[in-house]
Amino acid sequence: MASRRAADALIASGSVRVNGERPPASGLVIDPDADRITVDGKLIKPPTTHRYLMLNKPVGVITTAKDESARTTVLDVVGAEGRLGHRIFPVGRLDADSTGLLLLMDDGDLAYRLTHPRYKVAKEYEVVTAGIPTSNAVKALRAGVQLDGGMSAPAEVEVLRATTGDRDSGRAEIRIVIHEGRHRQVRRMLEAVGHQVLALKRTAFGPLRLGRLKAGGWRVLSSGEITALRRATGLEDR
Repeated sequence: MASRRAADALIASGSVRVNGERPPASGLVIDPDADRITVDGKLIKPPTTHRYLMLNKPVGVITTAKDESARTTVLDVVGAEGRLGHRIFPVGRLDADSTGLLLLMDDGDLAYRLTHPRYKVAKEYEVVTAGIPTSNAVKALRAGVQLDGGMSAPAEVEVLRATTGDRDSGRAEIRIVIHEGRHRQVRRMLEAVGHQVLALKRTAFGPLRLGRLKAGGWRVLSSGEITALRRATGLEDR
């Protein structure tokens, strides 16, 4: 029916009824198989099947379902063929300047676990930096750096290659793996140790890798990949 935020507004407005009654402001746990949920009198039922996609997000595309400025969104990229009648949404975010692996689905339980820090699902990035990080900078990233809102968790960091030049004039390609999902986190972590990010690409999310999927391309996840995601978040027994 709506995004989580819009659903909150529908509930607060009184449009939602559970078995004919308005739910309390404190919330209400329901059984989708037994309770009758309506919105403005329309019966609502959960989907019987889910849809799961992997997209290689191009530069300039916004990671949202709808943009007020009419910019291209990830849902525009996958189009009606990708949605196939499902209300899919992006799992987590990649900013407009970033590229790479983005999951889209309509499975709220799995999406929540994939993005919540409690479940420590790994996200891998390849980053090009202005300047070459020193060994001390790499050690700091591996230990955690101070960001607005507190210290980042330890990250896996590896300098894959560096161009000719010194700390300030060269460039480096870095592999970094984090288990959080703060706003623009990788960029902010590298800025904290003195390096601007020139390019950022997500190459893996949990057990899934981007592989050879071209920029702007998308595909449906296999049943094995969905099972692997569920195992990574502890949902395999549900």
